[in-house]
Amino acid sequence: MSIALVDCDSFYASCERVFRPDLKNRPIVVLSNNDGCVIARSSEAKAMGVKMGVPWFKIKDRYIRKGGIVFSSNFAFYGDMSRRVMNILNSISPKTEVYSIDEAFLDFSGTEKNIGCFDFGLHLKNTVGRWTGIPVRIGIGPTKTLAKIASYQIKKRDIQSRVLVLDSQRDISEALKSTPVGEIWGVGRRLNRKLSMAGIRNALQLSYAPPQDIRKRFSIVLERTVRELNGEKCLDIEDVSPTKKQIVVSRSFAKKITNLEVLNTVVNDYVVRAAEKLRSEKQKSSRISVFIRTSPFDTNESYRAIKSYSFTYPTDDSRDFLYAVRKILPKIYRPNYRYSKAGIMLSSFSDIGYVQNSLFNENHTYKMDSKLMQVIDELNLNQKQIYIASQNIGRFKPIQRNMISPRYTTRWGDLPTVK
Repeated sequence: MSIALVDCDSFYASCERVFRPDLKNRPIVVLSNNDGCVIARSSEAKAMGVKMGVPWFKIKDRYIRKGGIVFSSNFAFYGDMSRRVMNILNSISPKTEVYSIDEAFLDFSGTEKNIGCFDFGLHLKNTVGRWTGIPVRIGIGPTKTLAKIASYQIKKRDIQSRVLVLDSQRDISEALKSTPVGEIWGVGRRLNRKLSMAGIRNALQLSYAPPQDIRKRFSIVLERTVRELNGEKCLDIEDVSPTKKQIVVSRSFAKKITNLEVLNTVVNDYVVRAAEKLRSEKQKSSRISVFIRTSPFDTNESYRAIKSYSFTYPTDDSRDFLYAVRKILPKIYRPNYRYSKAGIMLSSFSDIGYVQNSLFNENHTYKMDSKLMQVIDELNLNQKQIYIASQNIGRFKPIQRNMISPRYTTRWGDLPTVK
C-alpha cells in the first residue's frame, strides 16, 4: 500500500498568482489580520530573507524597495481555491483525508500494478495545476510519516518533477538521513530539543531507536512515529474528518475599542460566525466562553478577562449564544481600558440529533428553531445576507485589510474582465 501527501506550494501566494500571471517569479508575502505580520511567503520572498511572523512595519520599506508584492489576507478566496483542489483529489482517489487548507493524504493502493506511483503522482500534479493553477508537490511512501518525509525532500532538494516516491529501503534510508529530526511530522520544538540531547539528530537515527524504549522515555505517539519511519503503518487515512472539540472565533482590532456597545456588536459578529460553523459541523454546544484583552505590548495598561456560560441543554441557535453574551460581556468589561482583542469559544459539543434532558427540567420544553437557522444559513450561503439586529453592520471596522485582492471566485462583482 502507498500513501501520498499532496501539498500545495506556497499556497496563499500561489492563489494570488492564479489571476495575476504578471506576478510570476515576483516575491509575494501575505499578511495577517490588520496587516500585522507575515503569515505566508513565496519562495522568492523566502530567498530575500523574509521570516515567517515578522511584523510588517519592520520590513515594509526594504521589501517594497526590492520589488516585493504584498497582500492582505483574503481567506474567502483561499478557502474556495482549497475546496477546488480538494474536490479534484476526491474525484481521483477513492480515499482522501483533507489534513489542512493546503494538504491532503491520498490512498494510492493499486497504482503500483497499473501505471505506477510516480506516473500517477505526476498525472495528479498536472491535473491540479491545469484545472486550478495551483502548483503542488506529491510525496509518496508506505506510511503517512514517510509520505511527509518525501514531501520535505522534494522541497529541500528542489526536485523538478515535484513528485518523489520512497519505495525502496535504500531511498528511504537516504531520505531519513538527510531529514533533521525537527522536520519529522509531529516533532515540535521541545521534543526536538530533547531528542537532540539524547543524540538523535536526524530521522534515520530515530528510526534505529527501539520503539518500546521510545515509548518509555517519550510517548506512545513518538513510538508510532518510529514504527512509521520503519514502514509499519500505524496511522490510517481518515476519509471522514474528526469532529471538532471546540470552535474559536477571535480577532485583534485595527483600532482599539473603548466602548461597551461597540465591543458588544463586534463580539456578536463572532458569535454568529461561530454558530454557523457549529451548524455546518452538525453539532450543538452546551458552553460558550467570551474573552477580552488589552494589547500585550502596551505597558501603560494591562487587562484580560474570560467568562463562560453553560446552557441547560445543547443548542445551535445563534440567538441562544447572543443571549449568553449579553449576560457575560458586561460582567467582564471594565471602563477606561482600550481593548485590542476579543473572542468567543464554543465547547462541550454533542451530535445534532442527540439531546441530553435536564434532571431538573420537568417540562423539557426546548426552543427548537433549527429550520429557521437552516433557512438563514442557506440564504447567507447564496449571498443574500441576513443579519441579527445586534450585529456590527458597518458601524465599526474591527479588521484592517488595506491591500486585499478581489474575491475572484466567490463574488460576482470581483470577476476579472478581459478587454
